[in-house]
Amino acid sequence: MSVYLDNAATTFPKPDTVYSAVEHALREIGVGPGRGGYKRGLAASRLVFEARELLASFFGISDSSRLVFTHNATESLNIAVKGLLQPGDHVVTTTMEHNSLVRPLHDAEIRGVEITWIPADTCGRVEPASVAAALRSKTKLVALSHCSNVTGTVQPIAQIGAITRQAGVVFLVDAAQSAGYLPVDVADQNIDLLAVPGHKGLLGPQGTGLLYVAEHVDLSPLLFGGTGTSSSDAAQPETMPEKFESGTMNTPGIAGLKAGVEFILETGMETIRQKEMRLVSLLIDGLNRLPRVNTYASADAEARGGVVSFTVDGMDPSTLGFRLDADFDISVRVGLHCAPMAHRTIGTFPDGTVRVSPGFFNTEKEIAFFLDAVESMVH
Repeated sequence: MSVYLDNAATTFPKPDTVYSAVEHALREIGVGPGRGGYKRGLAASRLVFEARELLASFFGISDSSRLVFTHNATESLNIAVKGLLQPGDHVVTTTMEHNSLVRPLHDAEIRGVEITWIPADTCGRVEPASVAAALRSKTKLVALSHCSNVTGTVQPIAQIGAITRQAGVVFLVDAAQSAGYLPVDVADQNIDLLAVPGHKGLLGPQGTGLLYVAEHVDLSPLLFGGTGTSSSDAAQPETMPEKFESGTMNTPGIAGLKAGVEFILETGMETIRQKEMRLVSLLIDGLNRLPRVNTYASADAEARGGVVSFTVDGMDPSTLGFRLDADFDISVRVGLHCAPMAHRTIGTFPDGTVRVSPGFFNTEKEIAFFLDAVESMVH
């Protein structure tokens, strides 16, 4: 039995419709949108428009032109941070963030932006009151992840969004670990900037992502270049979404992303969520019964995403991960998971944890096989 349990990095396998959509775009369309008025070019433009409309509806975005296609959530976060912040601005974030947000913020700090890092508790949760208390007159941005990629802890973004909206502060949400699993609605949750990868919970291919930019938020582009529009002007177009979509788009990837979201809608996000919660609960319960095993997850099942981190006393996480792969053909993630501050917060720095992240296509039998494998190593 070969078991893949690293869906927090990239979901695998994808629905069959995703593979078919990518192949159709490559074989039958073959070009990108906006690069020609011939039939293939128009077909590409139509496909991208339909995907944009579908994803806008999925995230409660009323104007689909405010949804920008990117190559991943990291690019989305970089556009948001670099395009918004100026020297003298103040940002509030948390100690649970992934390096895809931490590093752009660190670069902004070098350029004269002040950062307040709100410490989370040992389960990775941040209290909305702590965010409110950290706000200042110069606070421009509150930026945080919806769900931790280390502990799976789900942050109360609706409550935090209400605080930022009342204060007139831009709210950036990194939905890398929640989009496709948990409801994300930019209007209901007062989200001004939303960064989403396509290759995780949305079940799309790698090299896809999106950034939502609220109408009242003015960002500078990260890239400048050809957009297929306003070709006679040397200046970058100001129209959305072209302002942020320079260069040839990943049309096959966007086709696959569209198919992934259609699969979620057909299956039901709550169905996907309930299966994930069941598998995560089985993991946590099974690991907690084993000697020397320490799990790092919220005690509240409703506040957990699809990630379980654990350590074993006296065993290096890298050794555990290597043996799971070599001896049992089980794929898990080990180490710091690109989130060293989060590991400092929960007390697992510098060795990190073993991270297990089941997906919709995993089975209870596979979880039992994984638990038996860990048990054989810790006894």
